[in-house]
Amino acid sequence: MTIMFPIERPRRLRRTENLRRLVQETRLSSDALIYPVFVRPGSAVQSPISAMPGIFQWSPDLLVKHLTSVYEGGVRVFLLFGIPESKDSRGSGAYDPNGIVQETLRLLKEKLPEAVLIADLCLCEYTDHGHCGIIASNGVVDNDGTLDLLAQAAVEQARAGADVVAPSDMMDGRVSAIRRALDQAGFHHIPIMSYAAKYASGFYGPFREAAENTPQFGDRRTYQMDPANRREALREVRLDLQEGADMIIAKPALPYLDVLADIRAEVSVPIAAYQVSGEFAMIEAAAQNGWIERERVIMESLTAIRRAGADMIITYWAPEVSRWLKA
Repeated sequence: MTIMFPIERPRRLRRTENLRRLVQETRLSSDALIYPVFVRPGSAVQSPISAMPGIFQWSPDLLVKHLTSVYEGGVRVFLLFGIPESKDSRGSGAYDPNGIVQETLRLLKEKLPEAVLIADLCLCEYTDHGHCGIIASNGVVDNDGTLDLLAQAAVEQARAGADVVAPSDMMDGRVSAIRRALDQAGFHHIPIMSYAAKYASGFYGPFREAAENTPQFGDRRTYQMDPANRREALREVRLDLQEGADMIIAKPALPYLDVLADIRAEVSVPIAAYQVSGEFAMIEAAAQNGWIERERVIMESLTAIRRAGADMIITYWAPEVSRWLKA
């Protein structure tokens, strides 16, 4: 007896909106969104970033008000970048107990005690040369000499109220140095979210305006990853996890979905993907010109990142997307 199977008709499951929702494989949630923000000294400052419509540099007082509103809208996790009042060759503002990020962490922890505050951990915003580490006598970034400064910054961030520290410098061995320093200071409970696969990407242009961290000479290709390398990302991820990272970040997101999928297949720790400033700016520019449907493309881009394996997405659209998901 020959058993005849019916011809498969996938379109049957696409017929109505609610039916499509029922069988949807990839879902977005406000709980998976991380909102990156820029804070600078002063009061009553809300300085627009020309290449990133709707994104600002905030003074601590206004940022606290802004994030209180965003928190009430459903986004509960914030990633802080600081722009100091002055810079020096060793990036001392990064590990100053009264540095701009530390000041803001204290204010936010008082106002929003349940929010998850992630402190970006790097020297590039604080150095007068714009690199992510100190410069050796031969003119190159001193990897090992930078580790102690990163470790000091991590401890100060934890003391100020950071719930998570996120080293983005791409120095070799920095996760181990940070973990050791945090543990010795009594911050065993503070997790490290490491930028493990961070590429030397051309998609960071608008961010450099926002963070005021453009290198004054050379570039960051000697320590950030080569965009041509895929397998190397897994090597970086394994090293950071061996050194004590609790979560990892892949950056950028959309141009590196293959890398993100590779990492997801390799590790079981939580993975965040950073939808970077260039991705944001391109979509906003195309939408302003009427070339794309803004909300539809934003949601499609985020869905693609989740589909590739990200548990969390760092995105400048977090407040808006959270509202859309509630609607």
